[in-house]
Amino acid sequence: MTTRPAYYAAAPGGRPGGWRDWWTLLHPPYTAWHLSYVVIGAALAPRVYTSRLLYAVAAFFLAVGVAAHALDELHGRPLRTGIPATALVIAAVASLAGAIGLGIYGITQAGWILLPFMVAGPALVITYNAELFGGILHNDLGFAAAWGAFPVLTGYAAQDGNLAPAAVAAAAAALALSAAQRRLSTPARTIRRRTTRIDGTLTRADGTTVPIGPELVLAPLEGALRAMSWGLVLLAASLAIARLT
Repeated sequence: MTTRPAYYAAAPGGRPGGWRDWWTLLHPPYTAWHLSYVVIGAALAPRVYTSRLLYAVAAFFLAVGVAAHALDELHGRPLRTGIPATALVIAAVASLAGAIGLGIYGITQAGWILLPFMVAGPALVITYNAELFGGILHNDLGFAAAWGAFPVLTGYAAQDGNLAPAAVAAAAAALALSAAQRRLSTPARTIRRRTTRIDGTLTRADGTTVPIGPELVLAPLEGALRAMSWGLVLLAASLAIARLT
């Protein structure tokens, strides 16, 4: 079986808790994917402010890219990093504090509409990744709402100080895309992290056979995830370029 816990995980090597572990902890393609939703939401607003876009992206990077993933790693070490628990706690607390600080600044720019988003964001991070309340949010719908729809709505509200039907429609699209992401990533994670052996054969109509192994099963799942992550990042970049130039 494959030894890496995710296709984007750094290759084994180096000291425990070193840069390789921190790179893996950030889930780079997934973090970029969900930051793209913030940009897409912002780009739909009637007017786009560069400063507001930057603080919204920074806040989500801290909350999702760092804090959420640090809490997730504390809960059972799914990425098998050697980062000390104390360092993970410090990273989570400091990042959430930074995200809240940026949210407070955002309120001074966009208005009080951001207050519920500022409260809900940290609550989602902690509840989802620490699997509180029996893991009530730790499911496909909870993931899609927290990391798909929520960033779109926040990105729009940070720009316009309001919400509009376009933002709600885009949030629904992000919800669907994130649900698809979860449907692909869940079996991929299961194979990489909790499966010791896959074997068998695939028999084609012409009688030829193909051995079934982890690579054959993972290829379409992770190929789709790679393509979707790049696609969302490029879409967000194109919208940002169109609105800011």
